[in-house]
Amino acid sequence: MLDWSRMIPRRIRDVKPSGIRKFFDIVGTMPDAISLGVGEPDFVTPYHIREEAIRSIREGKTQYTSNRGLLSLRTEIAAYMRARQGLSYDPEREILVTVGGSEAIDLALRALVDFGDEILVPDPCYVSYAPCVQIAGGIPVPVTTCAEQEFRITPEALEAAITPRTKALILSYPNNPTGATMPADWLKRLVPIIEKHDLAVISDEIYGELTYGDEPFVSVAALPGMRERSIVVSGFSKAFAMTGWRVGYVCAPAEIVKEMTKIHQFTIMCASTMSQNAAAAALKQGAIDGYQCVEEMKEQYDRRRRLMHDAFAKMGLECFEPKGAFYEFPSVEKLGMTGDEFAEKLLQAKGVAVVPGSAFGEFGKYHVRCCYAVAVDSLREAFSRMSDFVAHVDSYR
Repeated sequence: MLDWSRMIPRRIRDVKPSGIRKFFDIVGTMPDAISLGVGEPDFVTPYHIREEAIRSIREGKTQYTSNRGLLSLRTEIAAYMRARQGLSYDPEREILVTVGGSEAIDLALRALVDFGDEILVPDPCYVSYAPCVQIAGGIPVPVTTCAEQEFRITPEALEAAITPRTKALILSYPNNPTGATMPADWLKRLVPIIEKHDLAVISDEIYGELTYGDEPFVSVAALPGMRERSIVVSGFSKAFAMTGWRVGYVCAPAEIVKEMTKIHQFTIMCASTMSQNAAAAALKQGAIDGYQCVEEMKEQYDRRRRLMHDAFAKMGLECFEPKGAFYEFPSVEKLGMTGDEFAEKLLQAKGVAVVPGSAFGEFGKYHVRCCYAVAVDSLREAFSRMSDFVAHVDSYR
């Protein structure tokens, strides 16, 4: 009998399963549970986007596309980046359409990483970064952030994490799980360090449209000298409520896009044709009406953000006020519990699912992530259950 444990590479065996999916799977077996766990918009994809996919099917546009994606979509992405960020990318050579932002991150890392290369990742950060670095053969190195610095990477922390083996930095703002943002003046403080050590930057901008307040989102690639060393990753899942459509994209210099396309063409070939047509319609209509559907959803997220933040304050849980994405990251340390203990006992006792902060890095040990992309009535009920749990936490130890 074949010993599969001997066949599987160590770097794959050492990758831990997603801490998010564990709780999502449990919630599926609990009919009265309320999930604040999975980061997915609760809105249906806007009508005009769905209609374009249906039209694509009716007209028989069901064949493979170019490996790089439909030129019509890449052209719309180029126009979007120019209008929103003042960045110019050649649709023919500098844009690649991927199966969601997740594939884009994976491709960027596999195209960059040699065995033993170190890749800097914010801590806390999205669950897939470190595992994808490991799978590519690299070593993820955390750059610790903290609430006192609004969960932004500081120049001091960045400099301290760099070694001769460091090849790239992953930036993830607006941030999942903290909701932190990175304004232009803060990003500018990192640029001299990035240039000094000749680092590449992978900028995950999937939540770029979801920022709250007067401070606009700014791509790191829009800063002087950064376009040529940045791989911008984004997609349609969050801002356009298109998670299941699986369309993302990369904007980057032609040389790295060429290498990423080689990996993509041998593993995926192309993103879904119907989904690509739908994504093109999302951007085309957005350019006409000022992204009205995105603004309407963002208005609702902002209302829920304030509702959630007030609820945690009333519970006495310390929580940084998020300025982007749709998450809050409260601390449960004062309750004498780790995030894992809190999440498990809350789910068992009250049927409310949150994600342990440890899923997002070492810093998250005493935190939990809560998603407010949930209907207001469900949020209110979840807060009522959580409040009762916190008030009587000693009885659940």
